[in-house]
Amino acid sequence: MPKGKNIETLLQPLSEKPIQAYFGQGLHTLGLLGWILRQTGRATVFVSSYSTSEPFLNGFFRLREKQLVEHSMLLLDLRAARKTLQLEQLMTGAFDHVFLGQNHSKVLLIHNRQWQVSVVTSQNQTYGDRAESTIITTDKGVYEQLLSQWEDTVVNGSAEIDIKHGTGIIRESEGAGTSSVDPSADWRPFDVEG
Repeated sequence: MPKGKNIETLLQPLSEKPIQAYFGQGLHTLGLLGWILRQTGRATVFVSSYSTSEPFLNGFFRLREKQLVEHSMLLLDLRAARKTLQLEQLMTGAFDHVFLGQNHSKVLLIHNRQWQVSVVTSQNQTYGDRAESTIITTDKGVYEQLLSQWEDTVVNGSAEIDIKHGTGIIRESEGAGTSSVDPSADWRPFDVEG
């Protein structure tokens, strides 16, 4: 696992630069989230990713212990659920709500009374030595659009799992397990019936 780079050498403070981008190695999602929360103060955090990892969940839990996270929700992909559910105890400590759906996005939405910060990244919540791309913005319109679409995915295309009480799926929308194949497309992936 390569060591992350000093974020201050890669990015400028949010108050100085409302939109920033980075392409390369060493900027990891958890470190970026901590950097943002140190600037915004205590905030609500919504996270989406294809999958998660033990280091990310442990780090997120530490951010909670530092009182930097007020409320949190996590959206992960159904296909990664087998691996994800092995981390259920860590998710319980880190997130208030966990959703599984058709998701490949990697987004952080951070807000409080003063800030609305959006992060769109290519990185899952894992550590590696591959180049990743990340865009960070404090633009309110971008935040509101991503939040609306994040909420739509959670409400209409996911299942909420209750990991705190061990009751399993507590809410499932109609679209939670539907095929991601677009029936109106003029092409089909291999092995998909028309």
